[in-house]
Amino acid sequence: LQKWEAYIGFDEADFLLQTAVVHAQFELLHPFKDGNGRIGRLLIPLFLYQKKALSQPMFYLSEYLEANREEYYQRLKAISEEGDWNGWILFFLKAITVQAKQNSARVRSIMVLYEELKIQIQEITHSQYSVYLLDAIFSKPIFQVSDLVKKLNKECGIHEKTTPGLLRQLREANILQELQAASGRRSAILYFPRLINRAEGKEILVENL
Repeated sequence: LQKWEAYIGFDEADFLLQTAVVHAQFELLHPFKDGNGRIGRLLIPLFLYQKKALSQPMFYLSEYLEANREEYYQRLKAISEEGDWNGWILFFLKAITVQAKQNSARVRSIMVLYEELKIQIQEITHSQYSVYLLDAIFSKPIFQVSDLVKKLNKECGIHEKTTPGLLRQLREANILQELQAASGRRSAILYFPRLINRAEGKEILVENL
């Protein structure tokens, strides 16, 4: 483990190759009784962030590794049994490439959605606050109505009686949907299915169009 820690601090010329080695060595060391897989996957964006390859530690390979779970474990096993680092590194670099392309496609899709909704919400609400509302639901696509009302009042100066009416219009237009109904003093929880689905790259929530 000490050698592994020392290697993390080593200034390797190829940081992607070093990331592949750091992740594999951690998984093979298996230093904890539980949670090694989760920690090992978290190490990837944290290490890339440390190497200044990312502006934020938010690049996750979990989706690709889960989709290729069998090969992932076979490649790790081949390191310990056969010393096959080349096979592992090729697999890891492919994972990085595929995931990066998928992430880029999702970002572009979300940007297109933002521009579409900027026009649509203005047409629906005819409100001077439409962009503030749009930014709020993009920053937090699942929210409690009371929280959003307070946020827009505090940050944008929108009257607390104005926001619920705007949200009602977005619900009627099926842009927002209800996740949990209001109960007593607790306000409803709403969600923005189109954004969530695009962020996930697949339909995990039904959109009532």
